[in-house]
Amino acid sequence: MEIILILSFLLFMGFFAAVGLSSIRVKENTTDDYLVAGRGMHPGLAALSAVSTWNSGYMFIGFIGFTYTIGYSVIWIGLASTIGQIVAWIWLYKFIQEQANERGVRSLSSLVSRVSGAPEAKLAAALSVLFLSVYAAAQLTSGGKALFAMMGWSELIGILIGFVLVVAYCYAGGIRASIWTDAAQSCVMIVGSVLLCWVAMGEVGGFNGLHDGLNSQNDNLTDMFPPDLKLGVTLWVFAFFLGGLGVAGQPQVVSRVMTLGTDRDRKQAMIWFFVWQTPFILLMLIIGLASRVTFTSSDFDPELGLPMMAMETLGPFWVGLILASIFAATMSTADSQVLACTAAITDDIIPKWSQNHAMTKVVTLLVALLATTISIAGQYIPGGDSVFALVVLAVYGLGGIFIPMLTIRWMGYEPDTFHSIVMMVSALVAVIVWRLVGLNNDIFESVPGMGAAFTAHFVMARIRTPDSSP
Repeated sequence: MEIILILSFLLFMGFFAAVGLSSIRVKENTTDDYLVAGRGMHPGLAALSAVSTWNSGYMFIGFIGFTYTIGYSVIWIGLASTIGQIVAWIWLYKFIQEQANERGVRSLSSLVSRVSGAPEAKLAAALSVLFLSVYAAAQLTSGGKALFAMMGWSELIGILIGFVLVVAYCYAGGIRASIWTDAAQSCVMIVGSVLLCWVAMGEVGGFNGLHDGLNSQNDNLTDMFPPDLKLGVTLWVFAFFLGGLGVAGQPQVVSRVMTLGTDRDRKQAMIWFFVWQTPFILLMLIIGLASRVTFTSSDFDPELGLPMMAMETLGPFWVGLILASIFAATMSTADSQVLACTAAITDDIIPKWSQNHAMTKVVTLLVALLATTISIAGQYIPGGDSVFALVVLAVYGLGGIFIPMLTIRWMGYEPDTFHSIVMMVSALVAVIVWRLVGLNNDIFESVPGMGAAFTAHFVMARIRTPDSSP
């Protein structure tokens, strides 16, 4: 079985790698092509890549683990987050695309100011690099966990293999290589997920068996809301809505929108995005619940639910397919995050490098090394290898920093440097303090992060004089 599994894994990894590397044929040696694919990407490809980049290791590993832990109430993260993403696609992405095309910017951090390289843009870029490095580290950790669960390899080996692949994807074709690979693995993974879901449901006795199995373990698993939420159900659900809205604050996802040429392309991409993502979320939810019924050991790692379910129920060829899809997805997402960091550094922190293609690639290598270091260090820190925890911190941290800034600018308010910096620092401090206090166990950080930023905005708009504010 192990030989077939390895051969299948190598076969599909070779396929995904070939798709990404084939972008060499059409790439141009310019930083614009490297970071935004010349703004001429097909809407379908951009949308499939956005689905893969947004979900990837978070969905295959982190979301499965969260579903395993809380049961039916996980449905709210799917529903509320999707509504938030719809709002983002209709309004915020439209604003982002228009501004990016008009000003020719390639990083999300450039959009928080009137001009690239302004002090507030530099701060936003630095915070992007900080959080995206953590996010990329989570992807590398996901790949390491998948290889450990399915092949017994050390997670460290998986992380290092991931580093090599990330740099290779970036150097081969920049964001185009990442988008092409994302689209290929999305198509393959949806097939594998449908098969795994079908077989897993057969193993647990269908939906009735699934419900009875969950209920027999813990009544809370079949409740629609978690018990003992200190701050109430409303805020708990609202945090997921803000999390979905916060996708517009994820530079690696927004970069896909920046590759689109027209507003019509954006609308088409939005349809592709939700047609693909919605069934994918449902499949992962069912697989996560089925893994809870199947694996009941007290020392079982919930985040290994999907790979272990595949090992338990599928033949080696299909296990290899799923493993390759997970690994390719996490690596192409990590390289998207590395490229987003590269754009932030070269466009905003050190603008004189913005047209230096060679230096841009050096920055890419250094960022990839930083993410790899964080991923490896997390293996030795209690809780540092939790993919879900790392992703939540990064997503809600970035959402708190960018969404309030983008929203007020979309509504026509032009904050000055001091105003912008206070808003971003308020969000950063709120997210960090919220986690340190432990309140993130009841309400995710999106609420305090965005709440603090908007509060800072309204207070300053109220008390500052016309001479000191726009």
